[in-house]
Amino acid sequence: MQGLHLTADLYRCQSDATLLTDEAVLAGLCRQATLDAGLTIVGEKWHTFPDYQGQPGGVTGMLLLAESHLAVHTWPERGGVTLDVYVCNFEADNSVRAEQLITRIETAFQPAQCQRQRLMRGERDGPASDRELLLEPLDEGAEYGFRFDRRILDRDTGLQRLELLESRELGLTLRLDGHLMTSEADEAFYHEALIHPAALAHPAPRRALIVGGGDGGALEELLKHRGIESATLVELDGGVVDAARAHLKSIHRGSLDDPRATLRIQDGAAFVRDCGAAGRTFDLVYLDLTDPETPAGPLYTRAFFEACRDILAPGGALVLHLGAPFHEPGQVSGLAAALGEVFAQVHGYGLHIPLYGSYWALAVASDSLDPVALTPGDVEARLRSRGIGDLQVYSPEFHGALFALPARYRRLMPAPVSVPA
Repeated sequence: MQGLHLTADLYRCQSDATLLTDEAVLAGLCRQATLDAGLTIVGEKWHTFPDYQGQPGGVTGMLLLAESHLAVHTWPERGGVTLDVYVCNFEADNSVRAEQLITRIETAFQPAQCQRQRLMRGERDGPASDRELLLEPLDEGAEYGFRFDRRILDRDTGLQRLELLESRELGLTLRLDGHLMTSEADEAFYHEALIHPAALAHPAPRRALIVGGGDGGALEELLKHRGIESATLVELDGGVVDAARAHLKSIHRGSLDDPRATLRIQDGAAFVRDCGAAGRTFDLVYLDLTDPETPAGPLYTRAFFEACRDILAPGGALVLHLGAPFHEPGQVSGLAAALGEVFAQVHGYGLHIPLYGSYWALAVASDSLDPVALTPGDVEARLRSRGIGDLQVYSPEFHGALFALPARYRRLMPAPVSVPA
């Protein structure tokens, strides 16, 4: 069962049109290319589609090989072709032959662009692992992933697809619309870094708002500050909260039902707008959102940042994540620039978050609060006075390290990064 599976998607092919519309011509090319590659034809099937709106139909076909198969389909109206070659490597390694075959056919079509995929399939004596591999892109040229042992939930909440998976390394893991959100094993990296730098920089935060964060992890960290009198969490998708209450207790640790917490299931932008109209303010506002390319996109805009500034009490701050500086420099710089147009100070910081597969950027934006000014002694004293000791990632020494930006990340931030009070 060991083998190599190759695919190629061809765009705007410049070859003679008959290669996309004439079954005999296409079949002849595929047969000859297969034989030239040293592979063995044992059968074939071809079909020409009827004309469509006065244009010739495409051709689909397959060669059955002793080594496996070649499949091809053409879209003459688009100049498009899909190729699929799989060869078994059980008795001999046919990988070079497969590469030669698909390259020969691809070249004949003369595509303006080609998208290729390469997959090694199977093991000689059975699968080395039957764990489900889930991959997530970091950018157009990079992706990462984890293997999971089982699925706990897989449902449509009405707003997004919610998956809850479990692995021996990550524990229970929440995934929304194909994006990994949080896991039992690594949630402290994100939640502690999101909450504590700004909360400890503030001399006495009492009222705080979290937009998003339905898993309750950020809320749990915020409520460790015993001076917090009220924490409002506004989550659009009640299905996330329901799943967290049922399965992610080790992440929220009961914070969703803490008497100081108020949970609102509604649109975050509408809630912030209503607070502004009512004159309601907060010492800290956290945006614990899915990524900008998701439905949360409108909350990553200058207009919404301005709305958040309007509900900040004097000395308050807005905190949010910006993305991966290495893989998403345009996004990071764009969000940082928008924050810089609204707030006098934008302090970028970051750390590697295992579940997100990269060094991750966050920011504290404020007109006066400066988290960089805190010394390790200041952080230690405030942690002690607020009774905070159950931390896995954040520490007095780590606070300063969070704000020690790599040079390429610092160049993405607005200048000046800090404005003295």
